[in-house]
Amino acid sequence: MISRTSAFLAAAAILVAVRIVMWMAKHRGNAFFAGDQSEAPDWRPYRLLLASFLTLFAELAFIRWIAVEVRVFAYFKNLALLLCFLGFGLGCALVKQKSRWFPALEGFLGLLLVIRVPWQGGRLLEGLSQSLGGAGDVGIWGTPEGTDWGYFLSGALLAGCLFLLIVSVFIPLGQVVSSQMDRAPSSLRAYSWDLLGSIVGVAAFFLVSWWMLPPSAWMGIVLVGFALLQTNRRDAALVASLLLPLLLLLHEPAQPNQEIFWTPYQQIQYTRRHAANGDAWGGEMLVNHTMYQRVVDLSPRFLARHPAWQKDVENNPYNLPFRFAAPSPTVLVVGSGTGNDVAAALRNGSRTVDAVEIDPAILDLGRREHPEHPYDSPRVNVHLGDARSFLKRTPEHYDLILFGLLDSHAQFSDYSNMRIDNFVYTEEAFREAARHLSPDGIIFVKFQVDRPWLGARLVEILRATMGSSPVVFTADAIYSLPSTCFVASAGQRVNAALAADPRLAEFVDQNRRALSDTVPITTDDWPYLYQRDRRIPRTYYSVSVLVILIAIFLYARVRRTDHTHTSFFLFFFGMGAGFLLLETQIISRLALFFGTIWQVNGIVISTLLLALLLANAIVERMGTLSKLWMWAGLVVSLAFAYWFPFDRIASAPAIVGTIAIGIFSVPVLFAGILFSSEFRNVDSPSAALGANVLGAVTGGLLENLSLLFGLRALLLVAIVLYCMAGFGLWQRKRYAV
Repeated sequence: MISRTSAFLAAAAILVAVRIVMWMAKHRGNAFFAGDQSEAPDWRPYRLLLASFLTLFAELAFIRWIAVEVRVFAYFKNLALLLCFLGFGLGCALVKQKSRWFPALEGFLGLLLVIRVPWQGGRLLEGLSQSLGGAGDVGIWGTPEGTDWGYFLSGALLAGCLFLLIVSVFIPLGQVVSSQMDRAPSSLRAYSWDLLGSIVGVAAFFLVSWWMLPPSAWMGIVLVGFALLQTNRRDAALVASLLLPLLLLLHEPAQPNQEIFWTPYQQIQYTRRHAANGDAWGGEMLVNHTMYQRVVDLSPRFLARHPAWQKDVENNPYNLPFRFAAPSPTVLVVGSGTGNDVAAALRNGSRTVDAVEIDPAILDLGRREHPEHPYDSPRVNVHLGDARSFLKRTPEHYDLILFGLLDSHAQFSDYSNMRIDNFVYTEEAFREAARHLSPDGIIFVKFQVDRPWLGARLVEILRATMGSSPVVFTADAIYSLPSTCFVASAGQRVNAALAADPRLAEFVDQNRRALSDTVPITTDDWPYLYQRDRRIPRTYYSVSVLVILIAIFLYARVRRTDHTHTSFFLFFFGMGAGFLLLETQIISRLALFFGTIWQVNGIVISTLLLALLLANAIVERMGTLSKLWMWAGLVVSLAFAYWFPFDRIASAPAIVGTIAIGIFSVPVLFAGILFSSEFRNVDSPSAALGANVLGAVTGGLLENLSLLFGLRALLLVAIVLYCMAGFGLWQRKRYAV
């Protein structure tokens, strides 16, 4: 089997050879990619459809892949999205210039080369995450607290290079889409083709996520699409020839006793492990190249053969919760993972266990690989889905609700910086959990607390919801990650357990952890568990400034090379910025009712695109509509959505979620009709589209305001942006008159 180093060197050699061939062709006056968009075919709907498909598909592919390979992107996931938008917007501005396919391919494969360098264990860019994530006001796994400014500036420079590579990939896609829109007999019909291609792109990536295909499949589809967009066979053949080095760069060599697979949420790497005498004790699971969990056999039979493991068995993080709980408890495990907590519940005589896990691949791994096979027990009920959604839905009551090590570094949405577990650790979530406790029930939370203020926040949330301060202590074992444990009950169960078990009380006293700090508690409106305060962290400022500087630099170059149009319509800019914030608000709101599952993200985006397609059809069928009334309806419906009391509706989450869909669909439809009504009469569709996309970049940066004011406030910001668009519309009418 070819090693990763050999694959990398082979890919680099092929790319050098291709570059030499291109140089020789150019030297002979027969260069590749020499044409510009004026030489491209006239109106060809299939080209617009394919380019629009590739734009959405490639955006989602790059966002997922780079968030795994460069860990800091996992915490600022919409950063990659904004870079994709920025590149596409630049392509719209360069619609009349030479096609930028060669820089795009260089950026594409250069990004793969830089990230997949096999030295330092294939984690050469891990220092980038360390340097940019060291601020003390945000919690990022594995980053030391404190900023070394020299280290930070070198990391920022490297990040800027990566950002430029990502931007360059999407420039020719923007050029193709814009040129086809300018050539179309009807700009509105071209916009419909654009939306249709985007919908197909989202659906296609939904399928590859469902099938858990690796990045080689995603990136291969993008490269084949690039080849199909070329205007001559020679260029297409050259692009297609790059498929081999791409596959080599993304090659993952097989290792003994190891599995690597991509779930809809993250990359999983599982390695089976054996004790010194050859007994299989389980394995180690890495998530996005970071240690996440060990699968361990703690059955009496295994421990009898391995006395060294027995010293931790009574006070390990898996058995400790049951020393506090009532005998033979009913148990809910939130974040059951591969089944360690479930196995502990069975060993400690639990009557029934409800196990909730969001990632289907991790759940399947636990079924196959856990030595004690806890998920096969008739006492265990397995629930695949979001923990918060389960708490809203279940009628059961429990003696013990156990929050496993849920701290996540995977994002829920490609359009926001919200993590999968954000809505699990809010005041409202813990109140819902408390309502499912029996009179003598307890909540036991295990969390890897690397920042003391993060632990202090959990203490404050439990105090607010349970009415008393939790008992906080640390627990560790040779086969588990270090955990900070929080134990709370509404009654006297915790104190009674400590009084009845002197050895437990002694262990807790010896390992108590004092966590006191003044931090705001997380709520459903401000669910940012990993932000210290209601402010924008320094790291967010840093990456936002980098994006802005890149935009200024690149657009300054456009101004020097393209004098045909350098300004953008205020109306389309405001519509793009407002719509991205509206999209973020809808995704986060629906996650509360339907769960932070990956399907919600794809379904919402597809539904929004379908709503815009419907708006297009309405404008095309009905002709001229009052833009003033459409704008007024948009602003009023947004204000109504802001003030609507979703939390006061006493009904099933699915019903409340359906009501939310209905309420938010109204401003989306108004925005679509208003945009289409103006877009059909615009002189330069490419300029309008470019302004709209750059507005979306601005909206993505403004999404960080939710870290200050909360998610709901984004609707007010969206109203301001749509008012800006309304002012631009009024100016355009006045100028026309």
